[in-house]
Amino acid sequence: MKKLSLLILLPFLLFAGDRIFQISTIDALLAGLYDGLVSLEELRQKGDFGLGTFHGLDGEMVLLEGIFYQVKADGKVYRPTGAMKSPFAAVIQFEAEEKLELEKGVDFQSFEQIVDDFLPTFNIVYAFRLEGKFNYIKTRSVPQQQKPYPALADIAATQPTFEYENIEGTIIGYRCPSFVKGINVPGYHLHFLSKDKKVGGHLLKFRVNSALLEIDKIHGFEMELPRSSEFYRLNLAADKTEELKKVEK
Repeated sequence: MKKLSLLILLPFLLFAGDRIFQISTIDALLAGLYDGLVSLEELRQKGDFGLGTFHGLDGEMVLLEGIFYQVKADGKVYRPTGAMKSPFAAVIQFEAEEKLELEKGVDFQSFEQIVDDFLPTFNIVYAFRLEGKFNYIKTRSVPQQQKPYPALADIAATQPTFEYENIEGTIIGYRCPSFVKGINVPGYHLHFLSKDKKVGGHLLKFRVNSALLEIDKIHGFEMELPRSSEFYRLNLAADKTEELKKVEK
């Protein structure tokens, strides 16, 4: 029996690094659960690449090459401590499996179409790293919140946005299948970090000058749920698709 069990588990052990680790759910974040759950130090043990936010919704997270960056509501990039906690994040150990050169003029909409045509299936998670020069970038970030926390859609309606021209940097993020609705963001969710590590945020628009896209296929999923009484009492049965659209776009 021990030999049989080992044989059954072996395929899963071989792909142990091919998984995304996520804290909480996107619907819980939309509902206003912004208290930190897992420290950045703990998150770093799960991956070297990813995105999310910080305790109290204090800005946008970019995890790139094992380093956490915090883009606050002033649009500037800060270096958070390992003790800082996150209420929502999704991280992986990034290993590029496919590479694709993007032509000058590709924008967010055409990027989605180009990548959708390139992908072999829509039923797994993909991680993207798009590095290069951009003619135009538009981002936003969220200001830190105090309790009682408002809903994320209400905050997004007034959050600051930032625009940059002729800037170098890296766009990172994910494309998730439609069946993750309520858990993560279906479709594309991208963040930006400038090459000089001075500006960034949640990506709203972009236009490529020249850039290289790297793609990692993700077949596994691990999630840590909040243990708080607020989460236990939260009604997550409602469809928050429209709220999510307001937040993401």
